[in-house]
Amino acid sequence: MDRRSFLRTVGTASVGTALAGCLTGGATSGDHDVGMTSRKFQPAKLEVSPGTSVVWKNTSSHGHTVTAYEGALPDGAPFWASGGFDSQAAAEDGWTDGLQGAISQGETYERTFEVVGTHTYYCIPHEASGMKGRIVVSEDATPDE
Repeated sequence: MDRRSFLRTVGTASVGTALAGCLTGGATSGDHDVGMTSRKFQPAKLEVSPGTSVVWKNTSSHGHTVTAYEGALPDGAPFWASGGFDSQAAAEDGWTDGLQGAISQGETYERTFEVVGTHTYYCIPHEASGMKGRIVVSEDATPDE
């Protein structure tokens, strides 16, 4: 069973319990791993095993991007960004030249992580507000850390 299926099952089971409505404030749900509020990624750090696909969902009304910090990627990891750009500069130029790479309200972006290490990323229009996150890819990953 993959992680999202497990979380969906656990989440569904929780609804029928007395704890319904008292769930933690984490953004992880059955359809995404990282939520995007108006000015932050939630959770800001997610630990996964190699080969895991992570889904970001824009849970706010603001347009966002998911853009890797190119110079901070682990050795051997390719650059990644919503919009499919091949460099951080291209992603930033694309946003400036017409909001390319934007993830609108309710839309998602998915990326599979193979290279072990910390993959730091940010939202281009909200970086100055601190909208940054980390995906930690680890052989010893435990869900929901």
